[in-house]
Amino acid sequence: MTALTLARRAPGRSVDDAPRARRPMRTGTFVSLLAMLVVTAFVLLPIVVIVFTAFKPTAEVNAYPPTLMPDAWTLDNMRRIVTELPFSRLVLNSFVFAGGVTICALVFDSLAAYALARIDFRGRRLLLVGIVATLMIPFQATLVPVYQLVSDLGWVNTFPGLIAPRAADAFGIFFLRQFFLALPRDVDSAARIDGASEFRIYRSIVLPNVVPALLTLGIFTFVNNWNDLLWPLVFTTRKEMGTITSGLTLLTGPGGIIPYGVMMAGSLIAILPLVVAFLLVQRRFIESVATTGLKG
Repeated sequence: MTALTLARRAPGRSVDDAPRARRPMRTGTFVSLLAMLVVTAFVLLPIVVIVFTAFKPTAEVNAYPPTLMPDAWTLDNMRRIVTELPFSRLVLNSFVFAGGVTICALVFDSLAAYALARIDFRGRRLLLVGIVATLMIPFQATLVPVYQLVSDLGWVNTFPGLIAPRAADAFGIFFLRQFFLALPRDVDSAARIDGASEFRIYRSIVLPNVVPALLTLGIFTFVNNWNDLLWPLVFTTRKEMGTITSGLTLLTGPGGIIPYGVMMAGSLIAILPLVVAFLLVQRRFIESVATTGLKG
């Protein structure tokens, strides 16, 4: 009987490949799934409100009780963004500011992290402690002296004044250092024996192995600076030098009246580059988060 059963089985198919009965979902799995859906809904609710409000006419935006979806869809808010603000210039300024800070931070942070992780020199640990300790100082506490320095250099209302003070970051140095420590040091030693310089080792050996970490730090830096409001407000006084976040504050009317529909339309356009940037690097982003703290 056993031989007959085996003979009737499809060739190349094992007992484990037989169709299994569908098991009912466990209570714990169902609760976890339900909790995940609820949290996701709460996280996405502000985005949904922004999208719907951006296409509402002013009468519906100010109506009480408020509604979620607009009864009459309109593009007037989008038109007002373009006509009442130098919107294309604000978007360009945001790209230059956030992109410039991101590029500078990746270069300087990776160089400092390489030195702290791969080069033995006296005072290295003390220097690392000093860098990490600066994370406990709120940037608002240093805003006035930094502005005074930028003003003395004549960099107010300039891109160097926006970018240079943020060209390096203590978090980025510490973050990349942890990835550099995970790389085997035998490769460095072999390269030094072959006569490679430290910069050659940094450029050709270390950096190609930490691309996920660089992309993660890059997306963090870009998003933080793109969304920053206080920094552009302090270091720019001309409308033409503002960013998209600081430019939206110009929509506030007399007496503090805020056109919420127009504001939401500007916010919707402002978050689109961030969504695109995340979609482009999401795989490497998740990979770097999953491997953070692991030693090679």
